Amino acid sequence: MKKLILGLALLALSAMSYAQQAPVEKDKEALKFNLNNDGTHYFQVTFLNQTWLRYNQNNPGTTVESQAQANTFDIGLRRTRMQVFGQINDKVFVYFQFGQNNFNSQYAIGGNRKLAPFFHDALCDYKVSKGNQLRLGGGLTIANGLSRFSQPSIGSIMTLDVPVFAQATVDQTDQFSRKLSVYARGQVGKFDYRLVLSDPFPVTSNGSTPVATSPESNTYATFSSVGHHLQQQGYLIYQFFDHEQNQTPYMTGTYLGKKKVFNIAAGAIYQKNAMWMGTSNGTEFQDMKLFALESFLDMPVNKEKETAVSAYVGYFNTNYGTNYLRYNGIMNVANGSNLAAGTAITGQGPVYGNALPMFGTGQSVYAQLGYLLSKNALKNGARVMPYASATLAKFDRLGGLMTNTYNAGVNYFVLGHKAKFTLDLQNRPTYKLDNGTVQSDKRMNCVTLQYQIFF
Repeated sequence: MKKLILGLALLALSAMSYAQQAPVEKDKEALKFNLNNDGTHYFQVTFLNQTWLRYNQNNPGTTVESQAQANTFDIGLRRTRMQVFGQINDKVFVYFQFGQNNFNSQYAIGGNRKLAPFFHDALCDYKVSKGNQLRLGGGLTIANGLSRFSQPSIGSIMTLDVPVFAQATVDQTDQFSRKLSVYARGQVGKFDYRLVLSDPFPVTSNGSTPVATSPESNTYATFSSVGHHLQQQGYLIYQFFDHEQNQTPYMTGTYLGKKKVFNIAAGAIYQKNAMWMGTSNGTEFQDMKLFALESFLDMPVNKEKETAVSAYVGYFNTNYGTNYLRYNGIMNVANGSNLAAGTAITGQGPVYGNALPMFGTGQSVYAQLGYLLSKNALKNGARVMPYASATLAKFDRLGGLMTNTYNAGVNYFVLGHKAKFTLDLQNRPTYKLDNGTVQSDKRMNCVTLQYQIFF
């Protein structure tokens, strides 16, 4: 099966390299409706679909529909979205996003595969200043602290996917990284800032069974289902060269050489008593404290050849409370495990399929690097961008063992981000328990071919 999938992926890329001339990108937006003569007031609709074909080496003990399965091939929709937004007048901007995520054969909520699409964003934004110095907004929004990858523009991702761990509370106390929030954000000189006050959802409404209705039996922190506190977030960027867009809170993955961007940034998220655990004295509440430092580079290298480089490195210090650890598998390929009790790490999230320790109390470094090849590299006008990324994490719960995940891949841009293929290879760790001691187990691979349409 592995050879078959790799062969299909190579065949697809080979066929694309002989494709006819790529369409010429036009400035006109096909689904943009001007509300005034000069187009500064408008209303626009966009659509995005990311289809994945994937071969995965499953974690030990994985079962799919009650049968043990060491390897899996699946077809899924990583993201299917519709955006509706508009600049109604000089001051008022409105933004909605509707869609679904992680829809494959194993998707179901309460046994119902039809409960998928939902509103991701419903945001009203008001520009207070004449320029971009101050915008006030509120609603269901991804406006966030911590990192640019906590609020990513997923249509312009350079790698196959974003580092999801930067969306720190995803589907725990938020709605796929969106929260009911109010914010102040803007650009003053070379600084871009955002201050956010969020009203988190109860963890009991996230669609999953809570780890425990009370934490007395847990020797590790989990999200508390008792009490309610607002969440404070802040994010500050210093922009050395071109300013990034400020109309929406979303942050671009790569500009493919269209901008000269070099930024450094810091972000933080704090929530009082967000976590709880059991102690000898009963329930103990703990604060959630997350902090990140990062740098982002995206700029042309040779204007004549239209080559470009994109790079990012970020340091994340994540304190979710004592020994917090959460496994997560992106669009998990499986739905069960036959591991015996005491041999798998307990806590939040399934350990089967393609899951790995993604969120936890500890420290992480994420880095990525990509290079857009010359416009003359292919005769058909398409563009090629190879990339590599690495997540190097050390979580307290794993007793000092590293959680290092590596990805390498290539983008084939038929029409920039509007139509592209991405072939990605991931290598990830697995773990096991031996008499209560966490040990490293086999490393697993995953090969994914994505086709993205965004218009």
